[in-house]
This record gives sequence, C-alpha cells and structure tokens, in this order.
Amino acid sequence: MKERLLVIQNLTKNYGKFRALNGLNMEIKKGELFGFVGPNGAGKTTTIKIIAGLLKTDIGQILLEGKDITKDPHILKENIGYVPDYFGVYDNLKTMEYMEFYASTYGLVGKEVRELCLELMEIVGLEGKENQYVDALSRGMQQRLCLARALVHNPKILILDEPASGLDPSSRVAMKNILMELTMNGKTILISSHILSELSEMCSSIGIIQKGEMILQGSIGEIVSSVNTMNPLMIQVLEKQEEAIMFLRTHPLVKTLAIAGNEFQIIFEGDAKEEVHLLQEMIEKKLSVISFGRKKDNLESIYMKITKEGEEKHDSYQSRLPVGD
Repeated sequence: MKERLLVIQNLTKNYGKFRALNGLNMEIKKGELFGFVGPNGAGKTTTIKIIAGLLKTDIGQILLEGKDITKDPHILKENIGYVPDYFGVYDNLKTMEYMEFYASTYGLVGKEVRELCLELMEIVGLEGKENQYVDALSRGMQQRLCLARALVHNPKILILDEPASGLDPSSRVAMKNILMELTMNGKTILISSHILSELSEMCSSIGIIQKGEMILQGSIGEIVSSVNTMNPLMIQVLEKQEEAIMFLRTHPLVKTLAIAGNEFQIIFEGDAKEEVHLLQEMIEKKLSVISFGRKKDNLESIYMKITKEGEEKHDSYQSRLPVGD
C-alpha cells in the first residue's frame, strides 16, 4: 500500500456568488501519476492554482505529508513544482539563463547548479539547447523547458495544468514519455488534461471532478472494473442457439436479452461469482460458449457516462431545493 503524499480536505472556493469548489476531497499517493479530469468549468485549474499557492482557499486544507501547506508558504515553495498551461515569452533570454534564474529563486547558485540544469534539460530532451533563446523554441520545447524548470528544486510533487494544450501529436507523445519516465524514477505527478486516451495510457490513478466536487477517484483498473461490472454481458455460442436463448430467458438474474445470430447481450444482475456460475451452467449444458464477458468501456466512454450521471444527480438535487422569495 503506497503512502499518501497529498490529501485535500473539504476544499471550497467562491468567486463572488459562484462556487468553483464545493467541499472537494481527494488524495494522491507517493509515486503516482494522477490524472485530474473534468468538464470545462469543473474546478480543475482552481484546484491546481490553490495547491500551487497562486490562489487562496476559502475553506479546507491541503496536507502534504500531514502538513497544511495553505498555512505555510515555505513548505509549499520547497515541495511543489508547477507547470502552467501557458508558457510566457522571455525576450532575449537563453534557455540556460532561464534555468539558472529560476534556480536562484530557490537559493541555488554556482557551478553545481549549471550541471544540474544541464542534466534536467537532458531529461526533458533539450540537450544542446542551452544557448538557444527561449522565445525561439517551439511550443513543445517551451513546455519541456518549463517542466525542467519546475524540477530544479527536486519537488516532492509535480503539478501540470493541461501541459499538452496546443501541442502537436509528436510533442504530446514526447511529454507523455517524459512524465512516465519521471514517475518510474519515483516522482509524484498530478496532471490535468482533456486528452483522456493519453491519460489512460500513462496514469496510475485518476480523479473525475464535476461542479467543484470529486465524483469518482481511484486507480485506472479499479474505475474501469467498477464501471464495466455494470455493463451488459456479451455471450457468443458456436451452436445450439435456441437452447442458449431458452436458458438465458428463464434465468432469474437475466433481466433483458438482445439477440444477434449466435451473439447475445444480456443485462445480468448478479455479481462476479454469479457470472462464473452462469458460465459454468452453460458449459454443463454443452452450449459451446466461445466468448463470455462484460462489454468493455475505454476511459473516454467511462468519463462520459460518469459525468452524465453526475450531472443528472446534481440537477435532481437542485430541483428539490426550496425556491427563495
């Protein structure tokens, strides 16, 4: 069991009458690559800016290894590395000058720091670019330079807000590979993104936020498994289709049955053990089952399903609230 690194408790933030975060709770374990997803306006960037110290929370705590970083900016500065979604333009500043400048803000100076900066630039694929001007770099290179800068003080957690925004496919792949390599070397990373297919390939856990609340959080495997167990069972038989249809139609846990030749889609209300028993029964009846399993969803379809359900529940709750005078 991995140890918890970052714990957010009851985080609430208002912009005037608009509530951006509504008692948000989430946690990130050490060594995780945590994907933070949600619709536009769900509260992702607000959450990230509060963690990074760029915004103050109205209510709630952010605990880093048990210490509330909202009350101690020194702990925050020492342990958080932040990569925003937009890289500012730095006229007449070379990449090494840029790196050394940010290192100096953490009190890091001298020959060893230059070696550190060169090492970090190599990690992000910018070796040999130390004398190139920052504003002459491509968008992808600028994002990777920003990532290198965020690592200069070896933070305990790295936070990236839509780092692939505006990048071409090859630059997105490069960024993904760098983040996966950092995680394999022990770095803890929180990343927000709309590119769910890439998150599913690199993240160990995800959290789905909607209207300022966490509606689902867990490992990719746990989330996919929990959602897929609610999906229809897909069964295919080689022969004896009529016998299989009769068996399924009379089974007490089969609520609906759709038929397409020798393929059947059923709504099955049993648990995993009862699924196994169903398959055993079909084999015992010599129904020649050649495929049997739940319909699989990818992360994008799961996200759409979950956020739709969350929207419906939220609207249902709102409709029951008393109307003011």
